Amino acid sequence: HALVMIDHESQMAFATKSIDINVLRQNTGIVAGAGKIFKVPTIISTVFEKSFAGPVFPEIQEFFPAGNYIDRTTMNTWEDPKAHKAITGTGKKKIVFAGLWTEVCVVGPVLSAIEEGYKVYFISDASGGVSQEAHEMAVQRMIQAGAQPITSIQYLLELQRDWARQETYKPVTDLVKKYGGAYGIGIQYAHDMLKH
Repeated sequence: HALVMIDHESQMAFATKSIDINVLRQNTGIVAGAGKIFKVPTIISTVFEKSFAGPVFPEIQEFFPAGNYIDRTTMNTWEDPKAHKAITGTGKKKIVFAGLWTEVCVVGPVLSAIEEGYKVYFISDASGGVSQEAHEMAVQRMIQAGAQPITSIQYLLELQRDWARQETYKPVTDLVKKYGGAYGIGIQYAHDMLKH
């Protein structure tokens, strides 16, 4: 699959009310880290980064430094020729989306990708809307159109699949310790206790 992360930027976050901003940032870090660890073709897209929406979350920059982001004027990433070419150019028939806001910049490309025959997933807790209702209505609309909802930890662990996969075990557990909240503390605890 390809991973598309859209408009995780300061100005967009200011108006996001459907999820606590700290939780959103942690979940976004999990998704970006998962993309990097598992070498998923990842497209980071921004809207008016330098003149309005501002910088991408540091949790994304940690894994995908600035320089290759696709800046747009379109609300629907799918309608931006450069972004569309980058996404479809991966050759992947499954696409995973996350972004701000769910009701505009996520729902648009999700519906467009489905219309073009792609199997589409969206990470609901690495996305957010201007209100709980706006987020929920967008989620319902995407599900009704055939998109599959997933969460950030679910995404990471579906990529890991088996704790015996040693080449990714440490990077995944380190990522969860950093961004996984209570789950991360649990892993830290288990690792520490197993040393004794």
